[in-house]
Amino acid sequence: MKQLNLQKLQNNLRNKFSKSGVKMVGPETIYFSKDTKIGKNVTIEPYVVFGSKVKIGNNVTIKSFSHLENCKIENKVNIGPYARIRPGVILKEGSKVGNFVEIKKSTLGKNSKVNHLAYIGDSMIGNSVNVGAGTITCNYDGVKKSKTIIKDNVFIGSNSSLVAPITIEEGSVVGAGSVITKKVRKKSLALTRSLQTEVKNYKRKSK
Repeated sequence: MKQLNLQKLQNNLRNKFSKSGVKMVGPETIYFSKDTKIGKNVTIEPYVVFGSKVKIGNNVTIKSFSHLENCKIENKVNIGPYARIRPGVILKEGSKVGNFVEIKKSTLGKNSKVNHLAYIGDSMIGNSVNVGAGTITCNYDGVKKSKTIIKDNVFIGSNSSLVAPITIEEGSVVGAGSVITKKVRKKSLALTRSLQTEVKNYKRKSK
């Protein structure tokens, strides 16, 4: 009986959103909460799950296998596929969260992008920021959570680790593969890579 009631609830919610103009691809695979709120001209692809307290703005696309809970998504945002939007997240207008990205208790500013394979936790990210593939905010030291602040027009290179608490000032660049542990000043380039070493005529060991 409980399963039938849950199925009836989902069907009612799908019908309600369909009538309001939400475009659902494979609606039978999409799961809503009773309090899900969705704006106009929204597209939802298959196997998307909405936890409680999710509010979606207008002109939003949510791609397949994404999971959202207790978050606010503003207008013209793109999410997924395979994105996890955890509680306390605000995605500002025009921002993008791509495949295999997890965001928790953070704000992503207008027109900012976290496109691939990243973890963003306890962070304030400004406008027009690009966060490269493989970047993580190291927000937990085993005892407490700390905050990462990334200001406007910052470029974070791929595979970077930002060790909180830390601030990256406006217009700065973090080189790919860097581990950043100190404040980065405005319009600076921060690099922590070791120098590349080459051994000429190197021969691999044979079995």
